[in-house]
This record gives sequence, structure tokens and C-alpha cells, in this order.
Amino acid sequence: MAGPKKTRQAKLDFTTLGAIPVGIWTLGFVSLLMDISSEMINALLPSYLVTVLGASMLEVGIIEGIAEATASITKLFSGVLSDSLGRRKLLAATGYGLAAFAKLVFPLAASLNWLIAARFIDRVGKGIRGAPRDALIADLSPAELRGASFGLRQSLDTVGAFIGPLLAIMLMWLLADNIRAVFWFAVVPAFLSLFLITYGVSDPRHSASQGIIRVPLEVQEIGQLGARFWALIAVATLFTLARFSEAFLILRAQSEGLALALVPAVLVVMNLFYALAAYPAGVLSDNGSRTGVLRIGVILLVAADLVLALAPGLLGVMVGITFWGLHLGFSQGLLAALVADTSPPRLRGTAFGIYNLITGVTLLAASILAGKLWETFGAQATFFLGAAFAAFAFLGLSLLRDPISCGR
Repeated sequence: MAGPKKTRQAKLDFTTLGAIPVGIWTLGFVSLLMDISSEMINALLPSYLVTVLGASMLEVGIIEGIAEATASITKLFSGVLSDSLGRRKLLAATGYGLAAFAKLVFPLAASLNWLIAARFIDRVGKGIRGAPRDALIADLSPAELRGASFGLRQSLDTVGAFIGPLLAIMLMWLLADNIRAVFWFAVVPAFLSLFLITYGVSDPRHSASQGIIRVPLEVQEIGQLGARFWALIAVATLFTLARFSEAFLILRAQSEGLALALVPAVLVVMNLFYALAAYPAGVLSDNGSRTGVLRIGVILLVAADLVLALAPGLLGVMVGITFWGLHLGFSQGLLAALVADTSPPRLRGTAFGIYNLITGVTLLAASILAGKLWETFGAQATFFLGAAFAAFAFLGLSLLRDPISCGR
């Protein structure tokens, strides 16, 4: 799987920001607004489930895992459909719209079942938009700026994930810990996101419909994705086993005495370092080695798990969460760029759909296992197992080389 050696030396160059197409910037701000909305809810939802509705740790793991798996399964079909229709923007906008309307259910939910339904609908919307949006970014970005483009979108997305919990903290203080009222405020940026993608983004001209609508995935197309793509999927699967839901980071901080009103601070810290790392990591991968930068992300995940398992007190937990945010910045945008590198342009939606399906189902298993381990053996067992899976992913990366991409 070894590709040609790159002659450029790895360097961090922020001048590439001006060369990134306007459509990618717009998609980044679409993600930013939706993440403000989502993270205002997600920052409070685990505590709401456990302390108000009486859900167990295992139930939290099942709910979060099913939510993410639902999104991932939907991404497969939306990705395949975006390849056949050539209407990636339409599908992405549909997904953002569904997620926006799902946000209305959270403040109205009167029971655990209602919240599960709202989470399910929201994740279906995420699933519909995910693969077409990522394929659209690959279509819009110049090949030599692909890592930077994915990194920029991820950074802006994560700025929203940083602002959302901050707003949740402020609103919890102003509204006397009224979680439902905070959920109502979260509806506003979701609909702003829908407005922006509807009127601010267009498909590139070369992505016109191919004339054949084909949702079922054909075996022939799976073979056309190639060995490099499937090797990447194998490594990403191991990596995802180590990446259970961030809900467990919130619950870990609460176990060390973090007050309910300050629970969103967990996601603020995580997403601050995520946002700071994502774009530089993408630029470095364009100028050096994607897999080399990804190795840094795996090492950071091992460090995060070990600190969260062993470090005492809230300060120790926050250090672990910092490492967790850095690992996301050094991995998630790079994995998306590698999917684009290893897949033919005409099958990029399908490739992103397969990638998200497999990693989503894996995240379901990881979150259920994390919840069960926590209930049976305590938090340490959950994070120790995460570190072990991350170590296996690092070994898998030693067999993966930077690919000869179809457009890079």
C-alpha cells in the first residue's frame, strides 16, 4: 500500500485559508450553527437523563450508541443516493432541516421515550446530511488543499460545539437551572443553519445527475473502492472502538463533583482544543503525511484514556478531556480526508456512507460496552479498555501508508 514519497516538508501555513473556496467556508458556518444548537442540548442531556429521568449508565450508553448508529446507517443510503443524483446540497439541506425540526421535540418531551424519539430523529437528520456534505467538500476543494478544507470545516464545526456549551452554562445560570428553557433557546441556531445552507451553498457544475437513481449498494462498486480504502476502514474501526460517546466524559466529571450548572464546561474544554487542533492538523497532513499526523491523534487518545482512568479530582478529569479534544482535532478531519483520498470521485458519497456506517455501528458497540463496564467495574475499566483499543489502532496504522489518491 506504499505510495510515492512526498517531496514537500511538513509545515504549518495559514495562508491557505484565503485559497479555500467560499462554499467550504459556508458549509463550515452551517456546521457551526447546527453544532451550537446540538451541543447546547448534548451538554445537558446525559445529566438530564440520569438525574431527572432516572436512566442508568447502561441506558445512557444504549441511547447514545443507537443515536449515533442510526445516523451512520442513514449516511450509507444518503451517500449512495448523492452519487447517483449528483444533488449533494439538496440531501445535505434535507438533513439539516430534519435536525432543526427535531430540536423542537427536546423541550416538549415529557418522558424518556420522547427524548429517545427526539434523539433518533435528530440523528437521522445528521445521517442524511453527513455523507453528502463530506462528499460536497471533497468536490469543492482543490486536491492540494483537501486536508486544510476538511480541517477548516471541522474547526468551524467545533467552534460551534465550543460556543454551544458556553451558552448552555450562561443560560442555566440566568434561568435557574431550567434545562427545558435552555432546550428552547437551542432551536434558534438550528433554523439559522438550515437557512444558510439553503441559500448560501450550491453543487459544483460537474456533479450533475448521472440519470440513474440507485439506493441499493452494488457489490461491483464495493470492489471498485479498492484495498487502500478497506485498509483505512479497518484502522478506523479499531479507532472507533476506543471512542465511545462523549456522554461518559460528562458523567466522569460529575462523578468528581462537577455541579449541574457547570456540566457543559466539559464540552467547552473538549471542543476548544478540538477546534484549535483540527485546521493545523489538516494543513500539516497536506504538506506531510496524513497517517503520520493521525498517529499523533491515536497517541493523544491513549493519553486521554489513561488520565481519565487514573488522575484524581476535577483537575485531572479536565486534563484528560483536554487530551480527548486534541485527539479529535488530530484524527476526525484526517480520517475524512483519507476517505476522499482513497475513493474515486464518482463514488465519494458511497465511500463516506460506508465509512460512517461501519464506524457508527462500531460506536454503538463501544458505547454499550462502555456503559456496561462502568456499571459493573467502575469508570476506570471503561477508560482502560479505550486505551487498549487505541493502542491496537496505532499498531494498525503502522501497516497503512499515505495513499495514491484519485485526485490528490
